[in-house]
Amino acid sequence: MTVSAIRSEAAYREGLERAADLVGRTDQKSLDELELLQAVIERWERTQMTMPMPTPVEAIRFRMMQANLRPRDLEPFIGSRARVSEVLSGNRTLSLEMIRALSRHLGIPADALIGVSAEAAPKRPEPSRAAMNSLREAGFLRPGENFTSFMDRALGPARVEALLRKTRTARTNAKTDLAAVEAWCAAVALRATTVRLPADAKAPGPGAARELARLSREKNGIGKVAVTLAGMGIVLVVLKHLPGTYLDGAAMCRPDGAAVIALTLRHDRIDNFWFTLLHEFCHATRHLDGKTLLILDDLDISSSDAIEEEADRFAEDTLIPATFRERCAAAWMSTAEIVEIAAEVGVHPAIVAGRWQREHGEYRRFAKMLGRGEVSAQLT
Repeated sequence: MTVSAIRSEAAYREGLERAADLVGRTDQKSLDELELLQAVIERWERTQMTMPMPTPVEAIRFRMMQANLRPRDLEPFIGSRARVSEVLSGNRTLSLEMIRALSRHLGIPADALIGVSAEAAPKRPEPSRAAMNSLREAGFLRPGENFTSFMDRALGPARVEALLRKTRTARTNAKTDLAAVEAWCAAVALRATTVRLPADAKAPGPGAARELARLSREKNGIGKVAVTLAGMGIVLVVLKHLPGTYLDGAAMCRPDGAAVIALTLRHDRIDNFWFTLLHEFCHATRHLDGKTLLILDDLDISSSDAIEEEADRFAEDTLIPATFRERCAAAWMSTAEIVEIAAEVGVHPAIVAGRWQREHGEYRRFAKMLGRGEVSAQLT
């Protein structure tokens, strides 16, 4: 078996003829030669020819012709006979599950099944240079890697599209660089795949949120959050926000179905950390599903969205139960009273001080109690 690089039109035609002879053979030597031959043929076509991407139906019919398949042979991958007929006639679009099955079992490229060519598809907006530089400096971008390649590597082409279609973005700044947000999400996804959850992880019970809140009083309690969440089957990723993203946190699904809570520490304060954590915990445990794979949050922006209101109230009530609400909202409050209430509630004093500031719109008083810079210090 000798397969050489194709450097001429004549060699290309010879390669096609040889590939045609090998199609249908089942011995390993022929299969290996065909695989190598297809690689050099495709390389020549990419560099020398500009051909339109086939439609999904054309790609399927071509593979059927190659493998001598009949429509009924597609039923394990597409569904009933009627559904196969609808797909082949162009009256039904392929679902993500069909694309995965056809690509995995019949070897049809996913790009062809999705039906979007690089030439025909609108160019994906790219993040700002500052955002790309931040990704590069953080080690997420490989040398020479562009934005599209990075996204496909981090999420896979099909998952990129699924994630973007199934995203809640109601709580994002009007100035947000959405391409930078996509890049940040992809970086979070890469980081999340490196986290191994314990085999005995149990779904969070009714008291799980308060368990997290009580960690705020412990020495290095912030550093214990990741392990505590992992025991509940939830991944924690803390990743600095990219320029133009204006994000505090997000909740998303990992490909294996595990929930991921991602925090940016944009406001590096103890009170902000715990509120954002519990807000995203609510999203991760109540709002992620097959229809919503990603929820993004700029908590500087108020929202009337039902799930955002629920997550805000959940975080507030978990950190400071409703029975303490009036005391925390008292117009006159001393530092000693802040500390006393925090001890009774079982949370860090910064949480009570931050609640008082928000209640009264007064951000100078108790400012030194908020623990500025202490969150990142505990996580390094």
